[in-house]
Amino acid sequence: MYQGSCLCSAVTIEVHGKIESIIHCHCSKCRKNSGTAYATNGFINTEDLVIKTGQDSLTFYETSPGKKRHFCKTCASPIYSSNEQSPDRLRLRLGILDSDIVERPISHNFVSSKANWDDLDTDLPRYDSYEPSRADVQ
Repeated sequence: MYQGSCLCSAVTIEVHGKIESIIHCHCSKCRKNSGTAYATNGFINTEDLVIKTGQDSLTFYETSPGKKRHFCKTCASPIYSSNEQSPDRLRLRLGILDSDIVERPISHNFVSSKANWDDLDTDLPRYDSYEPSRADVQ
């Protein structure tokens, strides 16, 4: 079981099942929705998602007929996406999870529409906190 919550903790969830087909999506819709270079999504069975708290805090935006992005109406954290053509599956935004997961991403998708400043550089330095130039300026 996995647990998760939105930024303001109004919405809390549990996932009672596996997360499948985890991808880093670089399409323009995911970039705009997340405000980042890409969104990391994984599919779950609809029946495996339990909204523990905050059902009344969830709202959605319909990006195209039958496709909805569900998010917290207080803090705007994206929670999951649904598609009427696949009502038995949801696309979970993995940033919502508080639990460590065992599954791993399988690919970067829509890289032809990735942000021009994102070169997928895995050689960038990595830090446990702020980068050294920002250590005193938090």
